[in-house]
Amino acid sequence: MTTKVGRPQQRAAEPIPKLQEKAPGGDGVTSETGHRFPEPGMRQKSAATALLCFIACCLVGLQSWTTLRLTGFDLGIFDQAVRAYSHFDPPRSAIKSIHHEFPPEFTLLGDHFTPLMAALAPLYWIWDDPRVLIIAQAGLFAIGVPVVRRIARQCCVDAPDPFRRRIVDFAGIIYALGWPLLNAANTGFHEVAFAVPIVLMMLDRGLAQRYAAAAAWGVVLCAVKEDLGLVVGAFGLLLAVRAHRRGNRKDRRNGVALAAVGPAISAVVIAWFLPAMGSPKGYYWSYARLGQDGGSALVNVLAAPWMLFEIAFTPSIKILMVLWILGTLAFLPLGSGTFLLAVPLLAERVLSDNPNHWVVINHYDAFLWPILVVASLESVGRMQRMKNRRRSLSVGIAGVCAVLSMAASAFLGISGLVDPSHWKPSPDKSALSEAVDLIPDGATAEVDNAVAPRLTSRADVMIVDETPRGAGWVLLREKDRTFPFEGVSQQKQRISLLLRNGYIEVWHQNGVVLLHRVEDLPIPGMRIPGPDSVPVREKVPSDVGRNIFQR
Repeated sequence: MTTKVGRPQQRAAEPIPKLQEKAPGGDGVTSETGHRFPEPGMRQKSAATALLCFIACCLVGLQSWTTLRLTGFDLGIFDQAVRAYSHFDPPRSAIKSIHHEFPPEFTLLGDHFTPLMAALAPLYWIWDDPRVLIIAQAGLFAIGVPVVRRIARQCCVDAPDPFRRRIVDFAGIIYALGWPLLNAANTGFHEVAFAVPIVLMMLDRGLAQRYAAAAAWGVVLCAVKEDLGLVVGAFGLLLAVRAHRRGNRKDRRNGVALAAVGPAISAVVIAWFLPAMGSPKGYYWSYARLGQDGGSALVNVLAAPWMLFEIAFTPSIKILMVLWILGTLAFLPLGSGTFLLAVPLLAERVLSDNPNHWVVINHYDAFLWPILVVASLESVGRMQRMKNRRRSLSVGIAGVCAVLSMAASAFLGISGLVDPSHWKPSPDKSALSEAVDLIPDGATAEVDNAVAPRLTSRADVMIVDETPRGAGWVLLREKDRTFPFEGVSQQKQRISLLLRNGYIEVWHQNGVVLLHRVEDLPIPGMRIPGPDSVPVREKVPSDVGRNIFQR
């Protein structure tokens, strides 16, 4: 007896139904069933929400600028690099190179694979100022809003009209005011500015089953940072699984190819390109508990795979970090296969020895944000298609998600925008801002990390650290600890050392001292990195990694 084999039925875990592209100029969506949902005002709402995202991120970033929370590490570094691009030079940063003892010819392409950063260079032809990066990042975040809203409509295409409109609006606001984006804005600028909209475009094209376009965006994503090829690989694996469930062999092959290409690009960049650009072997390896390098780590994990769980869950702050990241979206991302894309990024952090990776106040969570938002939307869309109580609960769960996300955003900084006291720098930082204006254009200066970006556009700037560099001007606090010193006693010792060896004090106020070099005397311990310099790694302060909210 033979059984007729037909096309496999679509499972409940399948991706959401594919939308037909709407006609140009139309407001609305059309499902695969042919039913058209008129949605007047969608473009206006998208534009308004995008503007809200842009303004919020700009204000948070500019507030940090005003209060001198944006420092040489990292805004000053990116500013020097992009300014170099704008002059058609390699992306060098004296702040980065001198502090970490890299050779003079070292470029940031040996630090991270970020060639896409060169796209910002023309902005410096318009306004040569670090704040242009703050505005550019806000703009890049904002252009993701209409993509998120389109994905939300696609996830809920066959849902009742009021539900769909509500979810689309929720999605736009949750993304636009998401605490990871606000945190990234609060820290100034990072390559994540490009990753957020590119990941959204990749996911959007994948959901629309436009796999050639999705793959193209995936390749572009690999040019944002060297490890994002792992995200592209996970995306390809997801596409392959979904295509297999639909019985589509061609799309399955495309997904498998992308799953191989993404990690391959990362492997080539990490193993060949970064070393070719001057990255020292093992300098960026932060997984000593796994092994001395990638090869030994792989051997150790294969021999004792349980060590991954042991490292991932100790210390307990790592568990709190993951619970916060997922809990602020009501754990909805776990209901979608798209969450697979977040696994490599989360694994990098929970397996890392660097405590800076365990907190939720830096820019790292912004890499996750588009993935988690889309995964949450897919989960909500899947629930509303269920023929049981889950459908009636989907609106409530979406509302809880919105409340939790907005509460997190308020807690982590957006509420401070309406508090005038949060716009005023502390007395010592106000003094730093005054003193930096006394340094002449074109000077060579070692300055306090907190004020370095204020000077990068008009002087040769490095941050003052444990090693004297012999700059013509030195600006440093003596009462408040500043990066990278371990305490104010070291800062006072530095000031005393310089005053004894050719420097004079030209300004002193609120614990801030400005020194000028008037005699070319030898300074004990002075060192300028040369061609044979051996890079040194940063020492993480002992108090970092104890609280996920510690700045």
